[in-house]
Amino acid sequence: MSEETYYSSICTLGAIPAELTGSFNMSEQQGPCPTGGLGWPALFTSMFSHGSWMHLIGNCWMLWIFGDNIEDSMGHLRFLAFFILTGLIAGGAHAFMSPDSNIPMVGASGAISGVMGAYFILYPKARIKTLVVFFYFFRIMPIPAWVFLGIWIGIQFLGLGAAAAGDGGGIAYAAHLGGLFAGLGLVFLFRKTKPATAWM
Repeated sequence: MSEETYYSSICTLGAIPAELTGSFNMSEQQGPCPTGGLGWPALFTSMFSHGSWMHLIGNCWMLWIFGDNIEDSMGHLRFLAFFILTGLIAGGAHAFMSPDSNIPMVGASGAISGVMGAYFILYPKARIKTLVVFFYFFRIMPIPAWVFLGIWIGIQFLGLGAAAAGDGGGIAYAAHLGGLFAGLGLVFLFRKTKPATAWM
């Protein structure tokens, strides 16, 4: 894929907040996507588009860690609906927080954050094997899900603050938090009466 095709696909399939909020003006547009994208349908297509192989692999890794247990607790079709709905809400949260941004958002991170929120509710005591780094100390240790997810949530709030100060590093922290809170609430509607036992 050529670089031109790559950027064209990101602009077309990515969700551009300014388009969603109606502040996108092609006659004045000087950003990375001068002709805009798909508009509202891009909230869906953006979830299945990624900026790089590392972006895709990172999201697949987090989905592999948390997704199977949540899918077991909901069933296949409910999980699919839950995943898509939390992803849409995540994209909407990003557009709400950055209404004039002309930078396209891509990736399934918002939907995966919803899955992580559901995991936080259903399996807070499940152990997650985590690489712990402290100066010269490196060790893989099983830590409770609530600790792992609590640290992750803290990082997202710190990132959101940095983004508000103009140093977000191109990461849609608002989408992560929007998906997370959507997952925390919607899990009660989508889970089965008796959630499955978590296994790692």
